[in-house]
Amino acid sequence: MKVVITRRIPESIKQMLENDYNVYMWQEDNEPIPYELLLEQVKDADALFTNVSDRIDKQLLQAAPNLKVISTMAVGYDNIDIDEATARGICVGHTPDVLSEAVADLTFALLLATARKVVEAMDYIKEGSWRGWGPMLLTGQNVYNSTMGIIGMGAIGKGVARRASGFGMKVLYHNRRRREDVEQELGVEYCTLNDLLQASDFVVMLAPATPETRRMIGERELSLMKPTAILINTSRGSNIDESALCSALKERQIWGAGLDVFEVEPIHANHPLIALDNVVVLPHIGSATIATRMEMAEMTAQNIRLGLSGAKLIHTVNPDVYNRGS
Repeated sequence: MKVVITRRIPESIKQMLENDYNVYMWQEDNEPIPYELLLEQVKDADALFTNVSDRIDKQLLQAAPNLKVISTMAVGYDNIDIDEATARGICVGHTPDVLSEAVADLTFALLLATARKVVEAMDYIKEGSWRGWGPMLLTGQNVYNSTMGIIGMGAIGKGVARRASGFGMKVLYHNRRRREDVEQELGVEYCTLNDLLQASDFVVMLAPATPETRRMIGERELSLMKPTAILINTSRGSNIDESALCSALKERQIWGAGLDVFEVEPIHANHPLIALDNVVVLPHIGSATIATRMEMAEMTAQNIRLGLSGAKLIHTVNPDVYNRGS
């Protein structure tokens, strides 16, 4: 059986699959496989080892009559046509939980870097601009004893809330359903989205990418935020209207933003957000610790082995696929 891997992965993980399968692997680490090449490779593929940057749409699935399992090295799967995969009996696996703490770490790092102008301060030194101490030089926003509003109280949201408690922060949250168990466990407070936006010093976007969350932070929502507020996004770029965010940042309607994800990735040096001095941008590295990425890759490979053997995956996005024909 043939397995297609759409990005270069560690040799030890590749070997897990090469022991039993014919493996094709795209050799680039940070450049996606061209769609036309992927279309060609999946024609005789039984399994696909993919990631968030690949477009796994109806056309591609129609070109892969032998495909039995799609395994993505990610939590999110909005790049995959799940309905079409299910209709074709293809099980889709992902890697939840594994990366929650790493993303929570990065979220808080991005929050601190944005609030305290860490990147701007380093550039200031590199440019040779530092002449001495100044009373208001590179002053930022307080983090300790501030109010954080978390949109999306899943595993990552809980991790961020735990980290916020160490900074004495009051934590509000908004979720599609109230989490009274989390309220009791972490002392967080549920509120409406409008109330969260109005009260928070830091608004942290951690909602999944769904039709309901698409551009849920737009011009109206940004207008509700404090002029001293900071918006952090480590979820999906589609959750925020980037055009509205650019305008709000340019006009100093909000104080700043820290972004690890974007509506279209990768972004380039001429992206309008890059030109702004009140934004910290990162190249989608939320889960990028060595241990986390290795565990994600191993789980992705394990999902393929399970799927090709006819067993249930460790984590299945579309469990209804197992009920087909029963």
